[in-house]
Amino acid sequence: MSLDSKLQVKDLVANLQDEKTYDDFNWKGSFDDYLELIKKDPKITRNAYERLYDMVVEAGEESYIDAKKEIYHYKFFEDLGNEGKDAVFGLDIALMKLVNVLRSAALGYGTEKRVILLHGPVGSAKSTICRLLKKGVELYSKKPQGAMYTFEWVDEAGSLGHIFGEGVRVFESPMHEDPLLLIPKEMREKVFEQINKSADSEFKVKVEGDICPPSRFIFNALMEHYNGELVSVLEHVRVKRLVLSEADRIGIGTFQPKDEKNQDSTELTGDINYRKIAQYGSDSDPRAFNFDGEFNVANRGMIEFVEVLKLDVAFLYDLLSASQEHTIKPKKFAQTHIDEVIIGHTNEPEYRRLQDNEFMEALRDRTVKIDIPYITKLDHEIKIYKKDFNSRKLRGVSVAPHTIEMAAMWAILTRLEKSKKSNLTRVQKLKLYNGKALPNYTEDNVKELRKEAFREGLDGISPRYIQDKISNAIVNAQKINKGSVNPFMILNELESGLKSHSLISNEELKAEYRELLNVVRQEYEEIIKSEVQRAISADEGALQRLCGNYIDNIKAYTQKEKVRNQFTGRDEDPDERVMRSIEEKIEIPESRKDDFRREIMNYIGAISLDGKKFDYRTNSRLNKALEQKLFEDQKDTIKLTTLVSSMADKETQEKIDIVKTRLIKEFGYDEVSATDVLNYVSSIFARGDVKEQG
Repeated sequence: MSLDSKLQVKDLVANLQDEKTYDDFNWKGSFDDYLELIKKDPKITRNAYERLYDMVVEAGEESYIDAKKEIYHYKFFEDLGNEGKDAVFGLDIALMKLVNVLRSAALGYGTEKRVILLHGPVGSAKSTICRLLKKGVELYSKKPQGAMYTFEWVDEAGSLGHIFGEGVRVFESPMHEDPLLLIPKEMREKVFEQINKSADSEFKVKVEGDICPPSRFIFNALMEHYNGELVSVLEHVRVKRLVLSEADRIGIGTFQPKDEKNQDSTELTGDINYRKIAQYGSDSDPRAFNFDGEFNVANRGMIEFVEVLKLDVAFLYDLLSASQEHTIKPKKFAQTHIDEVIIGHTNEPEYRRLQDNEFMEALRDRTVKIDIPYITKLDHEIKIYKKDFNSRKLRGVSVAPHTIEMAAMWAILTRLEKSKKSNLTRVQKLKLYNGKALPNYTEDNVKELRKEAFREGLDGISPRYIQDKISNAIVNAQKINKGSVNPFMILNELESGLKSHSLISNEELKAEYRELLNVVRQEYEEIIKSEVQRAISADEGALQRLCGNYIDNIKAYTQKEKVRNQFTGRDEDPDERVMRSIEEKIEIPESRKDDFRREIMNYIGAISLDGKKFDYRTNSRLNKALEQKLFEDQKDTIKLTTLVSSMADKETQEKIDIVKTRLIKEFGYDEVSATDVLNYVSSIFARGDVKEQG
């Protein structure tokens, strides 16, 4: 790299650095300075639950009605600050329950004395939710509204080596405690009362607990040194800004099960520092103890217990006092206060084991279980896969329309329970859950369906399995099929993977899932048949002419008149064959044809009174009937079946190219996928023609 290049990079780095932010994060002041900060903003003394709740709510919330129930959507879980990489979809009800627990804990209603237990099947976003909360609380501590402070002991003169340790000028609070804990308990009520009087805020300062053993040791030693003069002791306190960081193990802890032989409770509560015993003279001296267990480092923030119920019973006992009393018991020291949100997550087999263990009743009593199920709404499931498989990531690979949708549809179908209503299929249930209206089903019916299927979303295929198989199909498509992935490739991958699926050993269940794949294939066939039909019948002029002919005939029919034949110039009876050929496309029976024709004429008359011109597209039923009729008329002239044998003549090929262009422009296909779909649909029609001839 040349000297000029080095200078340019150096200048760029210098320009990007925000000195004010650095100064804010490294603010330091006296204990009196901290009291002034509190008077301006008492919220800096909030406890961990209050901070976590405020963090979620401040990101924004919105409500909507689903099956007559008001649901809150919290934007925090969209992970917008990270471009949605960890966004959670379709779990608004579960997340609403979680936020309600945080709110209750923030208000001191009791849930602050519980372990929050996220329970659900593998791959249901439990870890993602914890990761979002950890990242969120870290970022929140960097914002002005999330600012928090801790302290360190300072011996500037270096004359108190017998208290701080020889050569020690600065002794940090190992658990990053709030400086207000240095005020003796007997004084706090009056001090806080005075602060709250002078502070113009609805939030009232209230700090509970006590300082950790090493700070307590130094505090007591200084009180003895200064003959009980608290003001002199506090002059050795330097308050500083506290920024939480998982990487630096400040305010955020994570604990996960390991080999029982290589793991003990000191990983949670800290251990003796044997190198410092020589310096301080005793292994019971708190200054010779490392308060660096996960409970210690998570103080003021949150701790995540990965697969918490896989932990040895000895570790679970530590959770009892940590949750209920907000204290932990480091080896050789008294109960030590902690202020942190405790969140664990587990799957169903482990939770059942907890329920069956009568010796763990105390832990069960101290947990708040929140079910995190699989998604059962198709639109939300699609978002999961589109987040990972989008145009930015799939360089050189095209994904045909409906590919992700079909994979997501199968995943949802495996999670839905069979309805007790014998006439309702799983596909219909999926569509109802996704907000589609079906005849004879109301919002009350949807609510009832969800209520009767109490295990819905707790079983079925994990999103991870779908992601793995989509990845396989994409890799294979790069080698074959011109880099284009279609739904059949994905569905084939999903089916072949069932043979060796590590979580499904039940052959009956595998057979059921294979049958659901066939159901999805049928759904896909109907979708692409419809799209090809619409592409073929998208000739606006032809549709207008067909509509005009139909309207002329039904007008003459309803008014008992004749129709002028454009070619012969003669007045003729309305063409019943033309009218019925259109009406049959939307299943208007012979007995209802008169009602339907009058309905159309009344509609035309009503809009003409308003000075408007009739447009067939405003009547969805008529529009559908005209499109299907035109498709039937043009299907034979285009001769799609010639695609199968690749023997299309020039005129036919031109018509096919027009259809292909419409598929690309209006339905999102590319050249390869449009050709594939036309080939496949033409083979369906060819099979249909053979059946009709037979």
